[in-house]
Amino acid sequence: MSRTILDLHVLQTVPPSNLNRDDTGAPKTAVYGGVRRARVSSQAWKRAARMAFNHLLSPEDLGVRTKRVAETLAERIRRLDDSIEEKEAWTLAAETIQTATGSKIEVPKRKADAAKKKGEDAPAPESAYLMFLSTRQLDGLAELAVEGRADIKAFLKDKDVKKRAKEIADTRHSIDIALFGRMVADGADINVDAAAQVAHAISVHAVENEFDYYTAVDDRNPADETGAGMIGTVEFNSATLYRYAALDVDLLRRNLGEGLREDEPVTEPLRRAVEAFVRGFVESMPTGKINTFGNHTLPDVVIAKLRSSRPVSFVGAFEEPVTATRDGGHLRQASERLADYIPEIERAYGVGDDTDTWLVRVGQGTAKLAGLGTEVSLPELVTAVGAAVVQRAATP
Repeated sequence: MSRTILDLHVLQTVPPSNLNRDDTGAPKTAVYGGVRRARVSSQAWKRAARMAFNHLLSPEDLGVRTKRVAETLAERIRRLDDSIEEKEAWTLAAETIQTATGSKIEVPKRKADAAKKKGEDAPAPESAYLMFLSTRQLDGLAELAVEGRADIKAFLKDKDVKKRAKEIADTRHSIDIALFGRMVADGADINVDAAAQVAHAISVHAVENEFDYYTAVDDRNPADETGAGMIGTVEFNSATLYRYAALDVDLLRRNLGEGLREDEPVTEPLRRAVEAFVRGFVESMPTGKINTFGNHTLPDVVIAKLRSSRPVSFVGAFEEPVTATRDGGHLRQASERLADYIPEIERAYGVGDDTDTWLVRVGQGTAKLAGLGTEVSLPELVTAVGAAVVQRAATP
């Protein structure tokens, strides 16, 4: 059965930085090919991409992931009916979310005890774990809560109402939920399988973490007092990273549904989601220690492949670590490795047939990749991939 799979392959050089820390504050690493590599976790880069969506998509296309879901829903309830007081809205929200998701929504004991000691009212109820709901789902649940305001518990016990609540929570998913999935521990029936898979980014070469010893001077020190007001160290490394993500376009389309708005084609949500994912993944950067290092780079190479079979990562090209050239640097050799490896692996396994390829590259060091696909700018790549996905979706 033919599928539509989008693969994204990125080479990105990052100067001294600490993008993603472990529990000791050191940059994360991994052993691959027998040597220590720099690593940025998939979760770190997925969050960076999701944050980038705030600038790429309208709020109605996005979701909210929070434990404070009752407060979030209560705000919408009060916008629908401003006669509802805050605490009543909390109750309506908590009951409605519990019915829709099966999750317990209550005031955390720690916060309740702290408020009691201070003689304050109990705070808003929360979920025990992060709850991910789309803007449209929250709006639908708010309308349902207001409808049953007179006796919310009795209202939600009705079999048809309970079904409506679950349907609201499990339809009209936002783009970020459709891409990255949702797990509801107490309501597995409304879980959403992620359409996107993001690999841990690893350096194409061996890496050793380094230490920066720093001092800070007290601005009010008198002239006869020398020395630093504080001293410390921060770990960092620098690397040329291979980044990879795969997108199951068919699953994304099922997650999104079709025609979320009457004024747009049925494939428009899919196109919008794919284009946002490509741009968000390629251009985003985890923000770990960003103020300290200012490591705002963009990729040197982006390869996008639209396939009809299965995802294929090219990380095997770097199982033997790249070594710096005589003049220094890893990008040229990494590009040469990819230029040799990609045709070989696709020819050996027959996964190059019926595959569209686009390439964005920068600098002479990436020259050997020329001809691997249609060379474009990133905006052109985003538009081309979006159009190709829509064309495939429209083909029976």
